[in-house]
Amino acid sequence: MTADPTTEQHVILFDGVCNLCSGFVQFVVPRDPDGTFAFASLQSDVADDLLADHDVDPNALESIVLIEGDTAYVKSDAILRIGYHLGLPYRLGWPFRFVPRRFRNWWYDVVAERRYRWFGKKDRCMVPEGDLQSRFLD
Repeated sequence: MTADPTTEQHVILFDGVCNLCSGFVQFVVPRDPDGTFAFASLQSDVADDLLADHDVDPNALESIVLIEGDTAYVKSDAILRIGYHLGLPYRLGWPFRFVPRRFRNWWYDVVAERRYRWFGKKDRCMVPEGDLQSRFLD
C-alpha cells in the first residue's frame, strides 16, 4: 500500500444491485459524519468514467472500489482504507494491510462470489433517500 490515507473526500464505488454492498453503504454513511465519502454504483456512468480514469477494468470487478485522488483501491485494500477513514473501532483492521494481499483477497473473493446467493440481489440499483442522496454521484 501507498502512503497513509488523507482526509480529502473519496468515492466508494459499489455494486448497486447487491444487498451486501448496498448494506455496506448504509453502514458507512452514519459512521462518516464529516462526509469523507461520496458514493456511486458500479453500474453508473460516473463509475465507468472513474474506472477508466484510473485504468481499472470494470469487467474484472466483483468488488468495492475506493477512489482516493489518483489511486483506485479494490477488494480488501479498499475495505481496509475505508475502515481507516471511519476511525475507531474500524481502524483496528488497519494492521491487516501487512497480511499478504493475495491471502486477504482470497477471503474477499470467497464472499464476493457468493454475495448474491447469501445476501440477495435487487432488480435495480439502490435509490438513495434523504441526506444520502446528496452524497451520491450517480
